[in-house]
Amino acid sequence: MLVKSMKTLADARNGALTAAYRAGLRSRTFRTASLNAPTAPHEVIPVTTIDGARLRVHAYGPADGDVIVLIHGWSCSIEYWNPQINAFADRYRVVCYDQRGHGASQLGSRMPSRETLADDLSAVLDATLRPGQRAVLAGHSMGGMTIQAWAAHYPDQVRRRAAAAILLNTTSGNIRYDTDLLPLLNKPLTVQNKPVTLLGTPVRLPTFISETVLTTPVPLPGGWPVGALFKARVMCKKATADEVNFALGIVRSCRPLTRGRHAAALADIDLSDGAQHLTVPTTVIAGSHDHLLPERMSRRIADVLARTGHLAAYHSWPTGHLGNIEAADRFNAELELVAAQAGRRTAAAG
Repeated sequence: MLVKSMKTLADARNGALTAAYRAGLRSRTFRTASLNAPTAPHEVIPVTTIDGARLRVHAYGPADGDVIVLIHGWSCSIEYWNPQINAFADRYRVVCYDQRGHGASQLGSRMPSRETLADDLSAVLDATLRPGQRAVLAGHSMGGMTIQAWAAHYPDQVRRRAAAAILLNTTSGNIRYDTDLLPLLNKPLTVQNKPVTLLGTPVRLPTFISETVLTTPVPLPGGWPVGALFKARVMCKKATADEVNFALGIVRSCRPLTRGRHAAALADIDLSDGAQHLTVPTTVIAGSHDHLLPERMSRRIADVLARTGHLAAYHSWPTGHLGNIEAADRFNAELELVAAQAGRRTAAAG
């Protein structure tokens, strides 16, 4: 009994150390001031999901300000949005949350799915918006998928809770077969720029190999080689060392189990019915050097929004997958424009 108690205490201590280590990866200091933790105070808002998972939710800025809700992507956390929190918290109510299992949020008993993405965002909006209040929703990667899942599952909430939306470096599905993240994934092998064929068929990387790389729940190491690979496959060549180290630290802080479970769920997720329910002005932003979710995936969403009449703008920027970090000033200007237009529409309607 004593041995068992000591083991339980040791496991708890190790878990606390691991949590502290991961938090440290998310809160490092950089020469680039906008990447550092916000100096503005924040309110911690208690949110519990349908299955009882507690989410970490922060609200920055004036309580009576117009609301911007920022929704991070796969393997990230609230801190991913530091460049935007620092830029907007002086005049907007900026709400951010750790998606389930990410950052300091609990993973919960439900497996990740389009339903959990939608339900969790709905719970956050219920907890952070006053009756009749509408927010600008901005989602990056899995965060953009979250907005689409929410719109599909809660179409009645879209006009009631959202004033506008921004979908950044995202997709509506088919990631398993459409991503270019790994050099050989979904692309024929070549020798001296000529495709290798077997009985006339191009040779490709077996799908199970790529899936194993992305979904196996193992810690992501640090160091120069990993940073160089991360920059080459996830960001663009012009990304600064600070930007690479900032983003890689946040991704490394994600728990391996969370990373693996969400990767497996996202590989086959189908959100093709999401954009048609986004019945508010929606801006779509893609990266022309995005290997993870290539520009063609954003274009499909934009095409749906154009057909329904809700595409506010479509942009393709010379960035990789992390547009709000690699082109922070440009993204902030676009977010400012969207938020200002939403505010004017709200004032005119009132």
